[in-house]
Amino acid sequence: MVDGVYYYRPWTMDNGLPISDSTLPTKDQEYNPFVKIAQASNFQGSNPYLCGIMSKHGRILVAMSGGVDSSVAAVMLHEQGYEVIGLTMKTWDYASSGGSSKETGCCSLDSINDARALAVGYGFPHYILDIRSEFGDFVIDNFVDEYLAGRTPNPCVLCNTHIKWEALLKRADKLDCEFIATGHYANIRSQDNGRYVISKGKDENKDQSYVLWGVSQKNLSRTKFPLGSFSKPEIRQMAMDMGQVELAGKSESYEICFVPDNDYRAFLRHKVEDLEARVAGGNFVLTDGTIVGKHQGYPFYTIGQRKGLGIALGHPMFVTNINPDTNTVVLGTADELERKEAWVKNLNLIKYENIFEPMEAVTKIRYKDAGTQSTIVQMGEHMKVDFHHTVSGIAPGQSAVFYEGNDLLGGGFLI
Repeated sequence: MVDGVYYYRPWTMDNGLPISDSTLPTKDQEYNPFVKIAQASNFQGSNPYLCGIMSKHGRILVAMSGGVDSSVAAVMLHEQGYEVIGLTMKTWDYASSGGSSKETGCCSLDSINDARALAVGYGFPHYILDIRSEFGDFVIDNFVDEYLAGRTPNPCVLCNTHIKWEALLKRADKLDCEFIATGHYANIRSQDNGRYVISKGKDENKDQSYVLWGVSQKNLSRTKFPLGSFSKPEIRQMAMDMGQVELAGKSESYEICFVPDNDYRAFLRHKVEDLEARVAGGNFVLTDGTIVGKHQGYPFYTIGQRKGLGIALGHPMFVTNINPDTNTVVLGTADELERKEAWVKNLNLIKYENIFEPMEAVTKIRYKDAGTQSTIVQMGEHMKVDFHHTVSGIAPGQSAVFYEGNDLLGGGFLI
């Protein structure tokens, strides 16, 4: 400490701005022990020089959003003896997404600063990494394209599969980190057959294994989920015990991170020029083809939707099908939404290398779905799912995820 200021490794940027790969130190570079990171009055860790000592578990890169889950995960690993490096990824820009209210969520300046302050307080390095281009080119573009194709996208799965894990491991390699960690509520273990298996987290209300089905075996082999054996209330209590009262009380966000105000229709209008002019005025039809009204444009509807249709037929009606080629939205009764079979594409299997023989599984067709007993069998590049009783609202583009007990068998996208 010099003049009331702690000095430490050069892995925290004083200006708090996003950094690029070119500014990350490589594993061959020496550490400069004299870089200002925090005023002594703000320091909350047990030893500002602790990370300078060889850790007993190795170096780990932790994704930190600024929320309570990833923050507690980082501190937990730090206390367990890992040499923690925090990384906050700037994935999107609120203004360019058409937001009208104050920026909130994992990419807000407040969240980034919260993650940074916690890392500084506990004496471990922290980075802010700008991956807006990577994220936008894949996740956001896919989100728009799927709605324009009449499907309901699953952006969190795509982000985990193609962006978040790849971005983390790329930077982990540059920083000589053996592992990465996230604040997901899930568990992971290795099996005798050499495969890494994800299983449900302890907290059934917070279990996030559904959005992790796309992560590859290679990436899972270097992944840790510190929160898997804890409930959300226990994590909040840990934050309180750390003295992080404001962090412990942070509200949860269930919105898509890049969709301002949770209004995907406004987001599509903002992203696609003249969208309304191109799609407004299509027909609402019944399953027999009878035209019963006009709609605002097929991308603004999803399978299973009942509210906000803007049409009254004397009894509840639901969106049962969407045809983008004819700009037609099909309406039907609740019974007409029900199915006993589904086909799934873009498979990624977790527990077993393949499922060529029929097996019993519980299949979830949406995140908050309780799951349905089913028989699944792999047929070429697809999975055939026979539900043991009817399910309602199978939406093409959403994920179908298969479980054997608490273990994640794998998943794919509904056709």
